[in-house]
Amino acid sequence: MSLATSALPFDDIRNLVGAMPGPSLEAVEAVKKRDAQLTKPLGSLGRLEELVEWLAAWQGLPMPKVTRPLVAVFAANHGVADKGVSAFPKEVTAQMVSNFAAGGAAVNQLCIAYDLGLKVFELALEMPTPDISEEDAFEESECAATMAFGMEAISGGTDLLCLGEMGIANTTVAAAIFYALFGGTAEEWVGPGTGVQGDALKNKIAVVEQAVQRIGGPGKVEPLEVLRRIGGREIAAMAGVILAARMQQVPVVIDGFVTSAAAAILYKMDKTALEHCVFSHASAEPAHRRALTEMGGKPLLDLGMRLGEGSGAAIAAGIIKAAAATHSGMATFADAGVAAQD
Repeated sequence: MSLATSALPFDDIRNLVGAMPGPSLEAVEAVKKRDAQLTKPLGSLGRLEELVEWLAAWQGLPMPKVTRPLVAVFAANHGVADKGVSAFPKEVTAQMVSNFAAGGAAVNQLCIAYDLGLKVFELALEMPTPDISEEDAFEESECAATMAFGMEAISGGTDLLCLGEMGIANTTVAAAIFYALFGGTAEEWVGPGTGVQGDALKNKIAVVEQAVQRIGGPGKVEPLEVLRRIGGREIAAMAGVILAARMQQVPVVIDGFVTSAAAAILYKMDKTALEHCVFSHASAEPAHRRALTEMGGKPLLDLGMRLGEGSGAAIAAGIIKAAAATHSGMATFADAGVAAQD
């Protein structure tokens, strides 16, 4: 990534949020009409039927489809890693990016299993953002440019975007964002991440507390300023691509704790901003369930996962693909010569 990317000023981002298109109610009605004619009891596929309606609403298609799904993984480094908040050093971020490129990560295997595209976006790994417990993560122009970079991630086209991330110490950054946006205490938002426990976990809580108090405490600055001051590059880029997907009628699958923090920035700007998104799973990171509750999220899965890298979103994409294929491929009662239910 070049940090010289043309910046999108925060006012323009706010204007985009204010101009977000709504769902296609006509497409939803077409799905409901066809669903009532399919060879099954009405409502018998449960949430799969809801997913097809959701796809139709945000693709704008009366017969929604998933033929070009994409898992987009954003990787960044964080200066706060030097505070001992992770079980791994920040050099692991670049090593894992190499692992993605070599096809050796979990998300690679999931993408193969579910026939999903995969793109990995490196965001200046050699230049970690400053330690957010002591300094702001970005200048406004850099934060806006990083969001703009994220917006370009779907320029190649996709009909279902699945978000993932990689960044040592980014659960610390995500916890700070949630704390700043939703309040409570630092302890309520901080979890083990890569596996920190005991004194290391206490240190992580203290670092998050320091970061949020440095900006005045919870609820003291508006969401884009939260992102600018205590965010990270991968989180800014994901917030950007979620917004771009809304503008381009692309449904989005949110992964876990860190990707949800990017979504939370937009949610706090406008409570309708995530209507084109589904939350793939409830992470084993303890505070993720609270974050989902704060945003009204209803996760598809609960598998005890906490890997990141888009792994939960990839599995959810397989279910969403199945829902679309079932709706479009099933015969109607008339086609099959089966008597319809009364």
